Amino acid sequence: MNSKKLDAVQVWKQTKKRCGNAPLQGSIDSEAGNTRKSGVEPPHSKLRPYKIRTLVTRNKEVDAGRVWKQMEDLLAPQLNFSLADRVIYSHLFRHSRLEGKLQLQFSISWLARGVGLSSKFTRDTVRRLIARGVLHLVECNCRAQHVVRLRLPLEVKGVCAAKIAGHLPGGPAGPAPAPRVVINIEEADFLEKQNLRGAIHAREGGRCFYCSRRIDQHRRCLDHVVPRAELGQNSYRNLVSCCLECNSLKADRPAEEFLRRLYRERRLSTAELGGRLRALYELAAGKLLPPLAALPSRTVS
Repeated sequence: MNSKKLDAVQVWKQTKKRCGNAPLQGSIDSEAGNTRKSGVEPPHSKLRPYKIRTLVTRNKEVDAGRVWKQMEDLLAPQLNFSLADRVIYSHLFRHSRLEGKLQLQFSISWLARGVGLSSKFTRDTVRRLIARGVLHLVECNCRAQHVVRLRLPLEVKGVCAAKIAGHLPGGPAGPAPAPRVVINIEEADFLEKQNLRGAIHAREGGRCFYCSRRIDQHRRCLDHVVPRAELGQNSYRNLVSCCLECNSLKADRPAEEFLRRLYRERRLSTAELGGRLRALYELAAGKLLPPLAALPSRTVS
């Protein structure tokens, strides 16, 4: 049996009605700018009516289904919406933009009754939504009547622009690609993540930095040129790929001294010693960069 197409506006209104919304004490029609009263007459009804400046911009027709998807796919995940944030945003949307009003006048007590939360919790949630730019506070007077403009998900500055295109009419289908991660190579800890450690091994080309012998991935490790005991850092300037034997023999010795020991033991020729010493100086000068460009989702800043 074929399912009928859902009317998002009707579903939203029916949901809010079943939740037992209290009558709205005052609302602002964005096109006329008039205050309409309903429900119980407040004690201050004989006072001079509260005036609000009339908006020049006319509210466009809102697609409730699209807004609902944008809130769930963009707004809520990127701004880390709590359950209370979702409930209050939906309630205010139901009584403002969904009804064709750009602005809404309400009291915290009315909103708390409508969503079934305490007044203090509701007030804190409204303040949080204002701080995040989801609500724009237009007016706030001494009678606890607030006038706000609720921003649609694509109107909130905190929503990532790269993900908006997929939710605009005619935009590309599917989720937006994940943003690339930028690494400050001079501040990165190259022992912290496996792909950064792999970049150091790849820089040496599968050979030990000290003795130049070819090594496989099961007999290699990372060594600090300046030992940690002497405050050596986990920088690409201080880490090299070497064999397990050289790592054990070097211990806390200076790298230059260890290279000369390998030369005396005839494990390095004169040419190899000169090449290793030049590589050591280039490493300290930052000229031996690890191949970060080859790694996924990594760029060098």
